[in-house]
Amino acid sequence: MVLLHVKRGDESQFLLQAPGSAELEELTVQVARVYNGRLKVQRLCSEMEELAEHGIFLPPNMQGLTDEQIEELKLKDEWGEKCIPSGGSVFKKDDIGRRNGQAPSEKMKQVLKKTIEEAKAIISKKQVEASVCVTMEMVKDALDQLRGAVMIVYPMGLPPYDPIRMEFENKEDLSGTQAGLSVIKESEAQLWWAAKELRRTKKLSDYVGKNEKTKIIVKLQQKLEENDDDTCLNSPWADNTALKRHFHGVKDIKWRPR
Repeated sequence: MVLLHVKRGDESQFLLQAPGSAELEELTVQVARVYNGRLKVQRLCSEMEELAEHGIFLPPNMQGLTDEQIEELKLKDEWGEKCIPSGGSVFKKDDIGRRNGQAPSEKMKQVLKKTIEEAKAIISKKQVEASVCVTMEMVKDALDQLRGAVMIVYPMGLPPYDPIRMEFENKEDLSGTQAGLSVIKESEAQLWWAAKELRRTKKLSDYVGKNEKTKIIVKLQQKLEENDDDTCLNSPWADNTALKRHFHGVKDIKWRPR
């Protein structure tokens, strides 16, 4: 099996194994899926940390309002009355005004916190240092653990607008967010190795040969909607100085910082 050390930019992400005979169409999608899956786990962990501290999400029309404004507008958090954490709640105001402040008890809070740490460890970048490959099955395991912890603490479920529930149901809306910019569309994912794009129409062995014990560093990026010369200049390994010399005299090349 060929060992792929996947990076995004210069930052290590995870290790993944694939046979040299792997079709790059399938392998590229697999790498993007694991990468995006890890991002999903990270988003869930972040929101569940807030859930443990400040309870469930407020209805969208109540978020950011003061208690006086809510009373004046006669707004009511109906889901807050249904979604009570096991063992009761402890009031801990959310200064940002996103959550209702009805935090789980210390015991239930620790259930969430412990599971969050375990899920983070599964998809951690430290797995690279430990020479542990991350698979989609491991990502799904982390998601299942997080889902199970939420069900223990909130047996009645979460409101349909709570980002945690939306993530579990794959209904999250990341448009216009920084998190959304990090996600790579599977259809637009590209793998690069040794200054070459690993084209989806080929096999991995077309680039790395028949040696199944090969270890390569591949860089994952989103497809650039540019012409071939521009794509070359913006590849993860592009050296602008050298390329400028190579393309000396060619007009209309736009140089972009990496």
